[in-house]
Amino acid sequence: MGKLFGAGPDQSYTTRTKILKEQGVAVWDVLANSVRPGSMDSAIDKTSAVINDFEGFFRSHSEIKMLCFNGQTAAKIFNDRVNTQVQSMVENIECTTLPSTSPAYASMSFADKLKRWSIISAALGSADYVQKH
Repeated sequence: MGKLFGAGPDQSYTTRTKILKEQGVAVWDVLANSVRPGSMDSAIDKTSAVINDFEGFFRSHSEIKMLCFNGQTAAKIFNDRVNTQVQSMVENIECTTLPSTSPAYASMSFADKLKRWSIISAALGSADYVQKH
């Protein structure tokens, strides 16, 4: 989000969220809560995982056109655990799984990850932002 929209870690949380909202980007975790010893997604205790309220989110934000997952684990949890009513709400939304931004996912370079993640800025009509920054 830093390279795509100028909402990087050098900005305060409040500033980052303001920038993303102005660009039309919402960042929301698939899980509202879970137990995860350590930082690896593979360590998520599936029995403790609580899915975020996607039904309420999509009802409140019916203008959403694209849903992007930050890595395979987020996409898998969404597809496996989100109920069919919510799944039907996203039938007309473009869904894509992007490479994880985690440094633990080192098999892809930052430049390659950025190129893949640039579909977001392109979809929002600000594709030239990446080239300027």
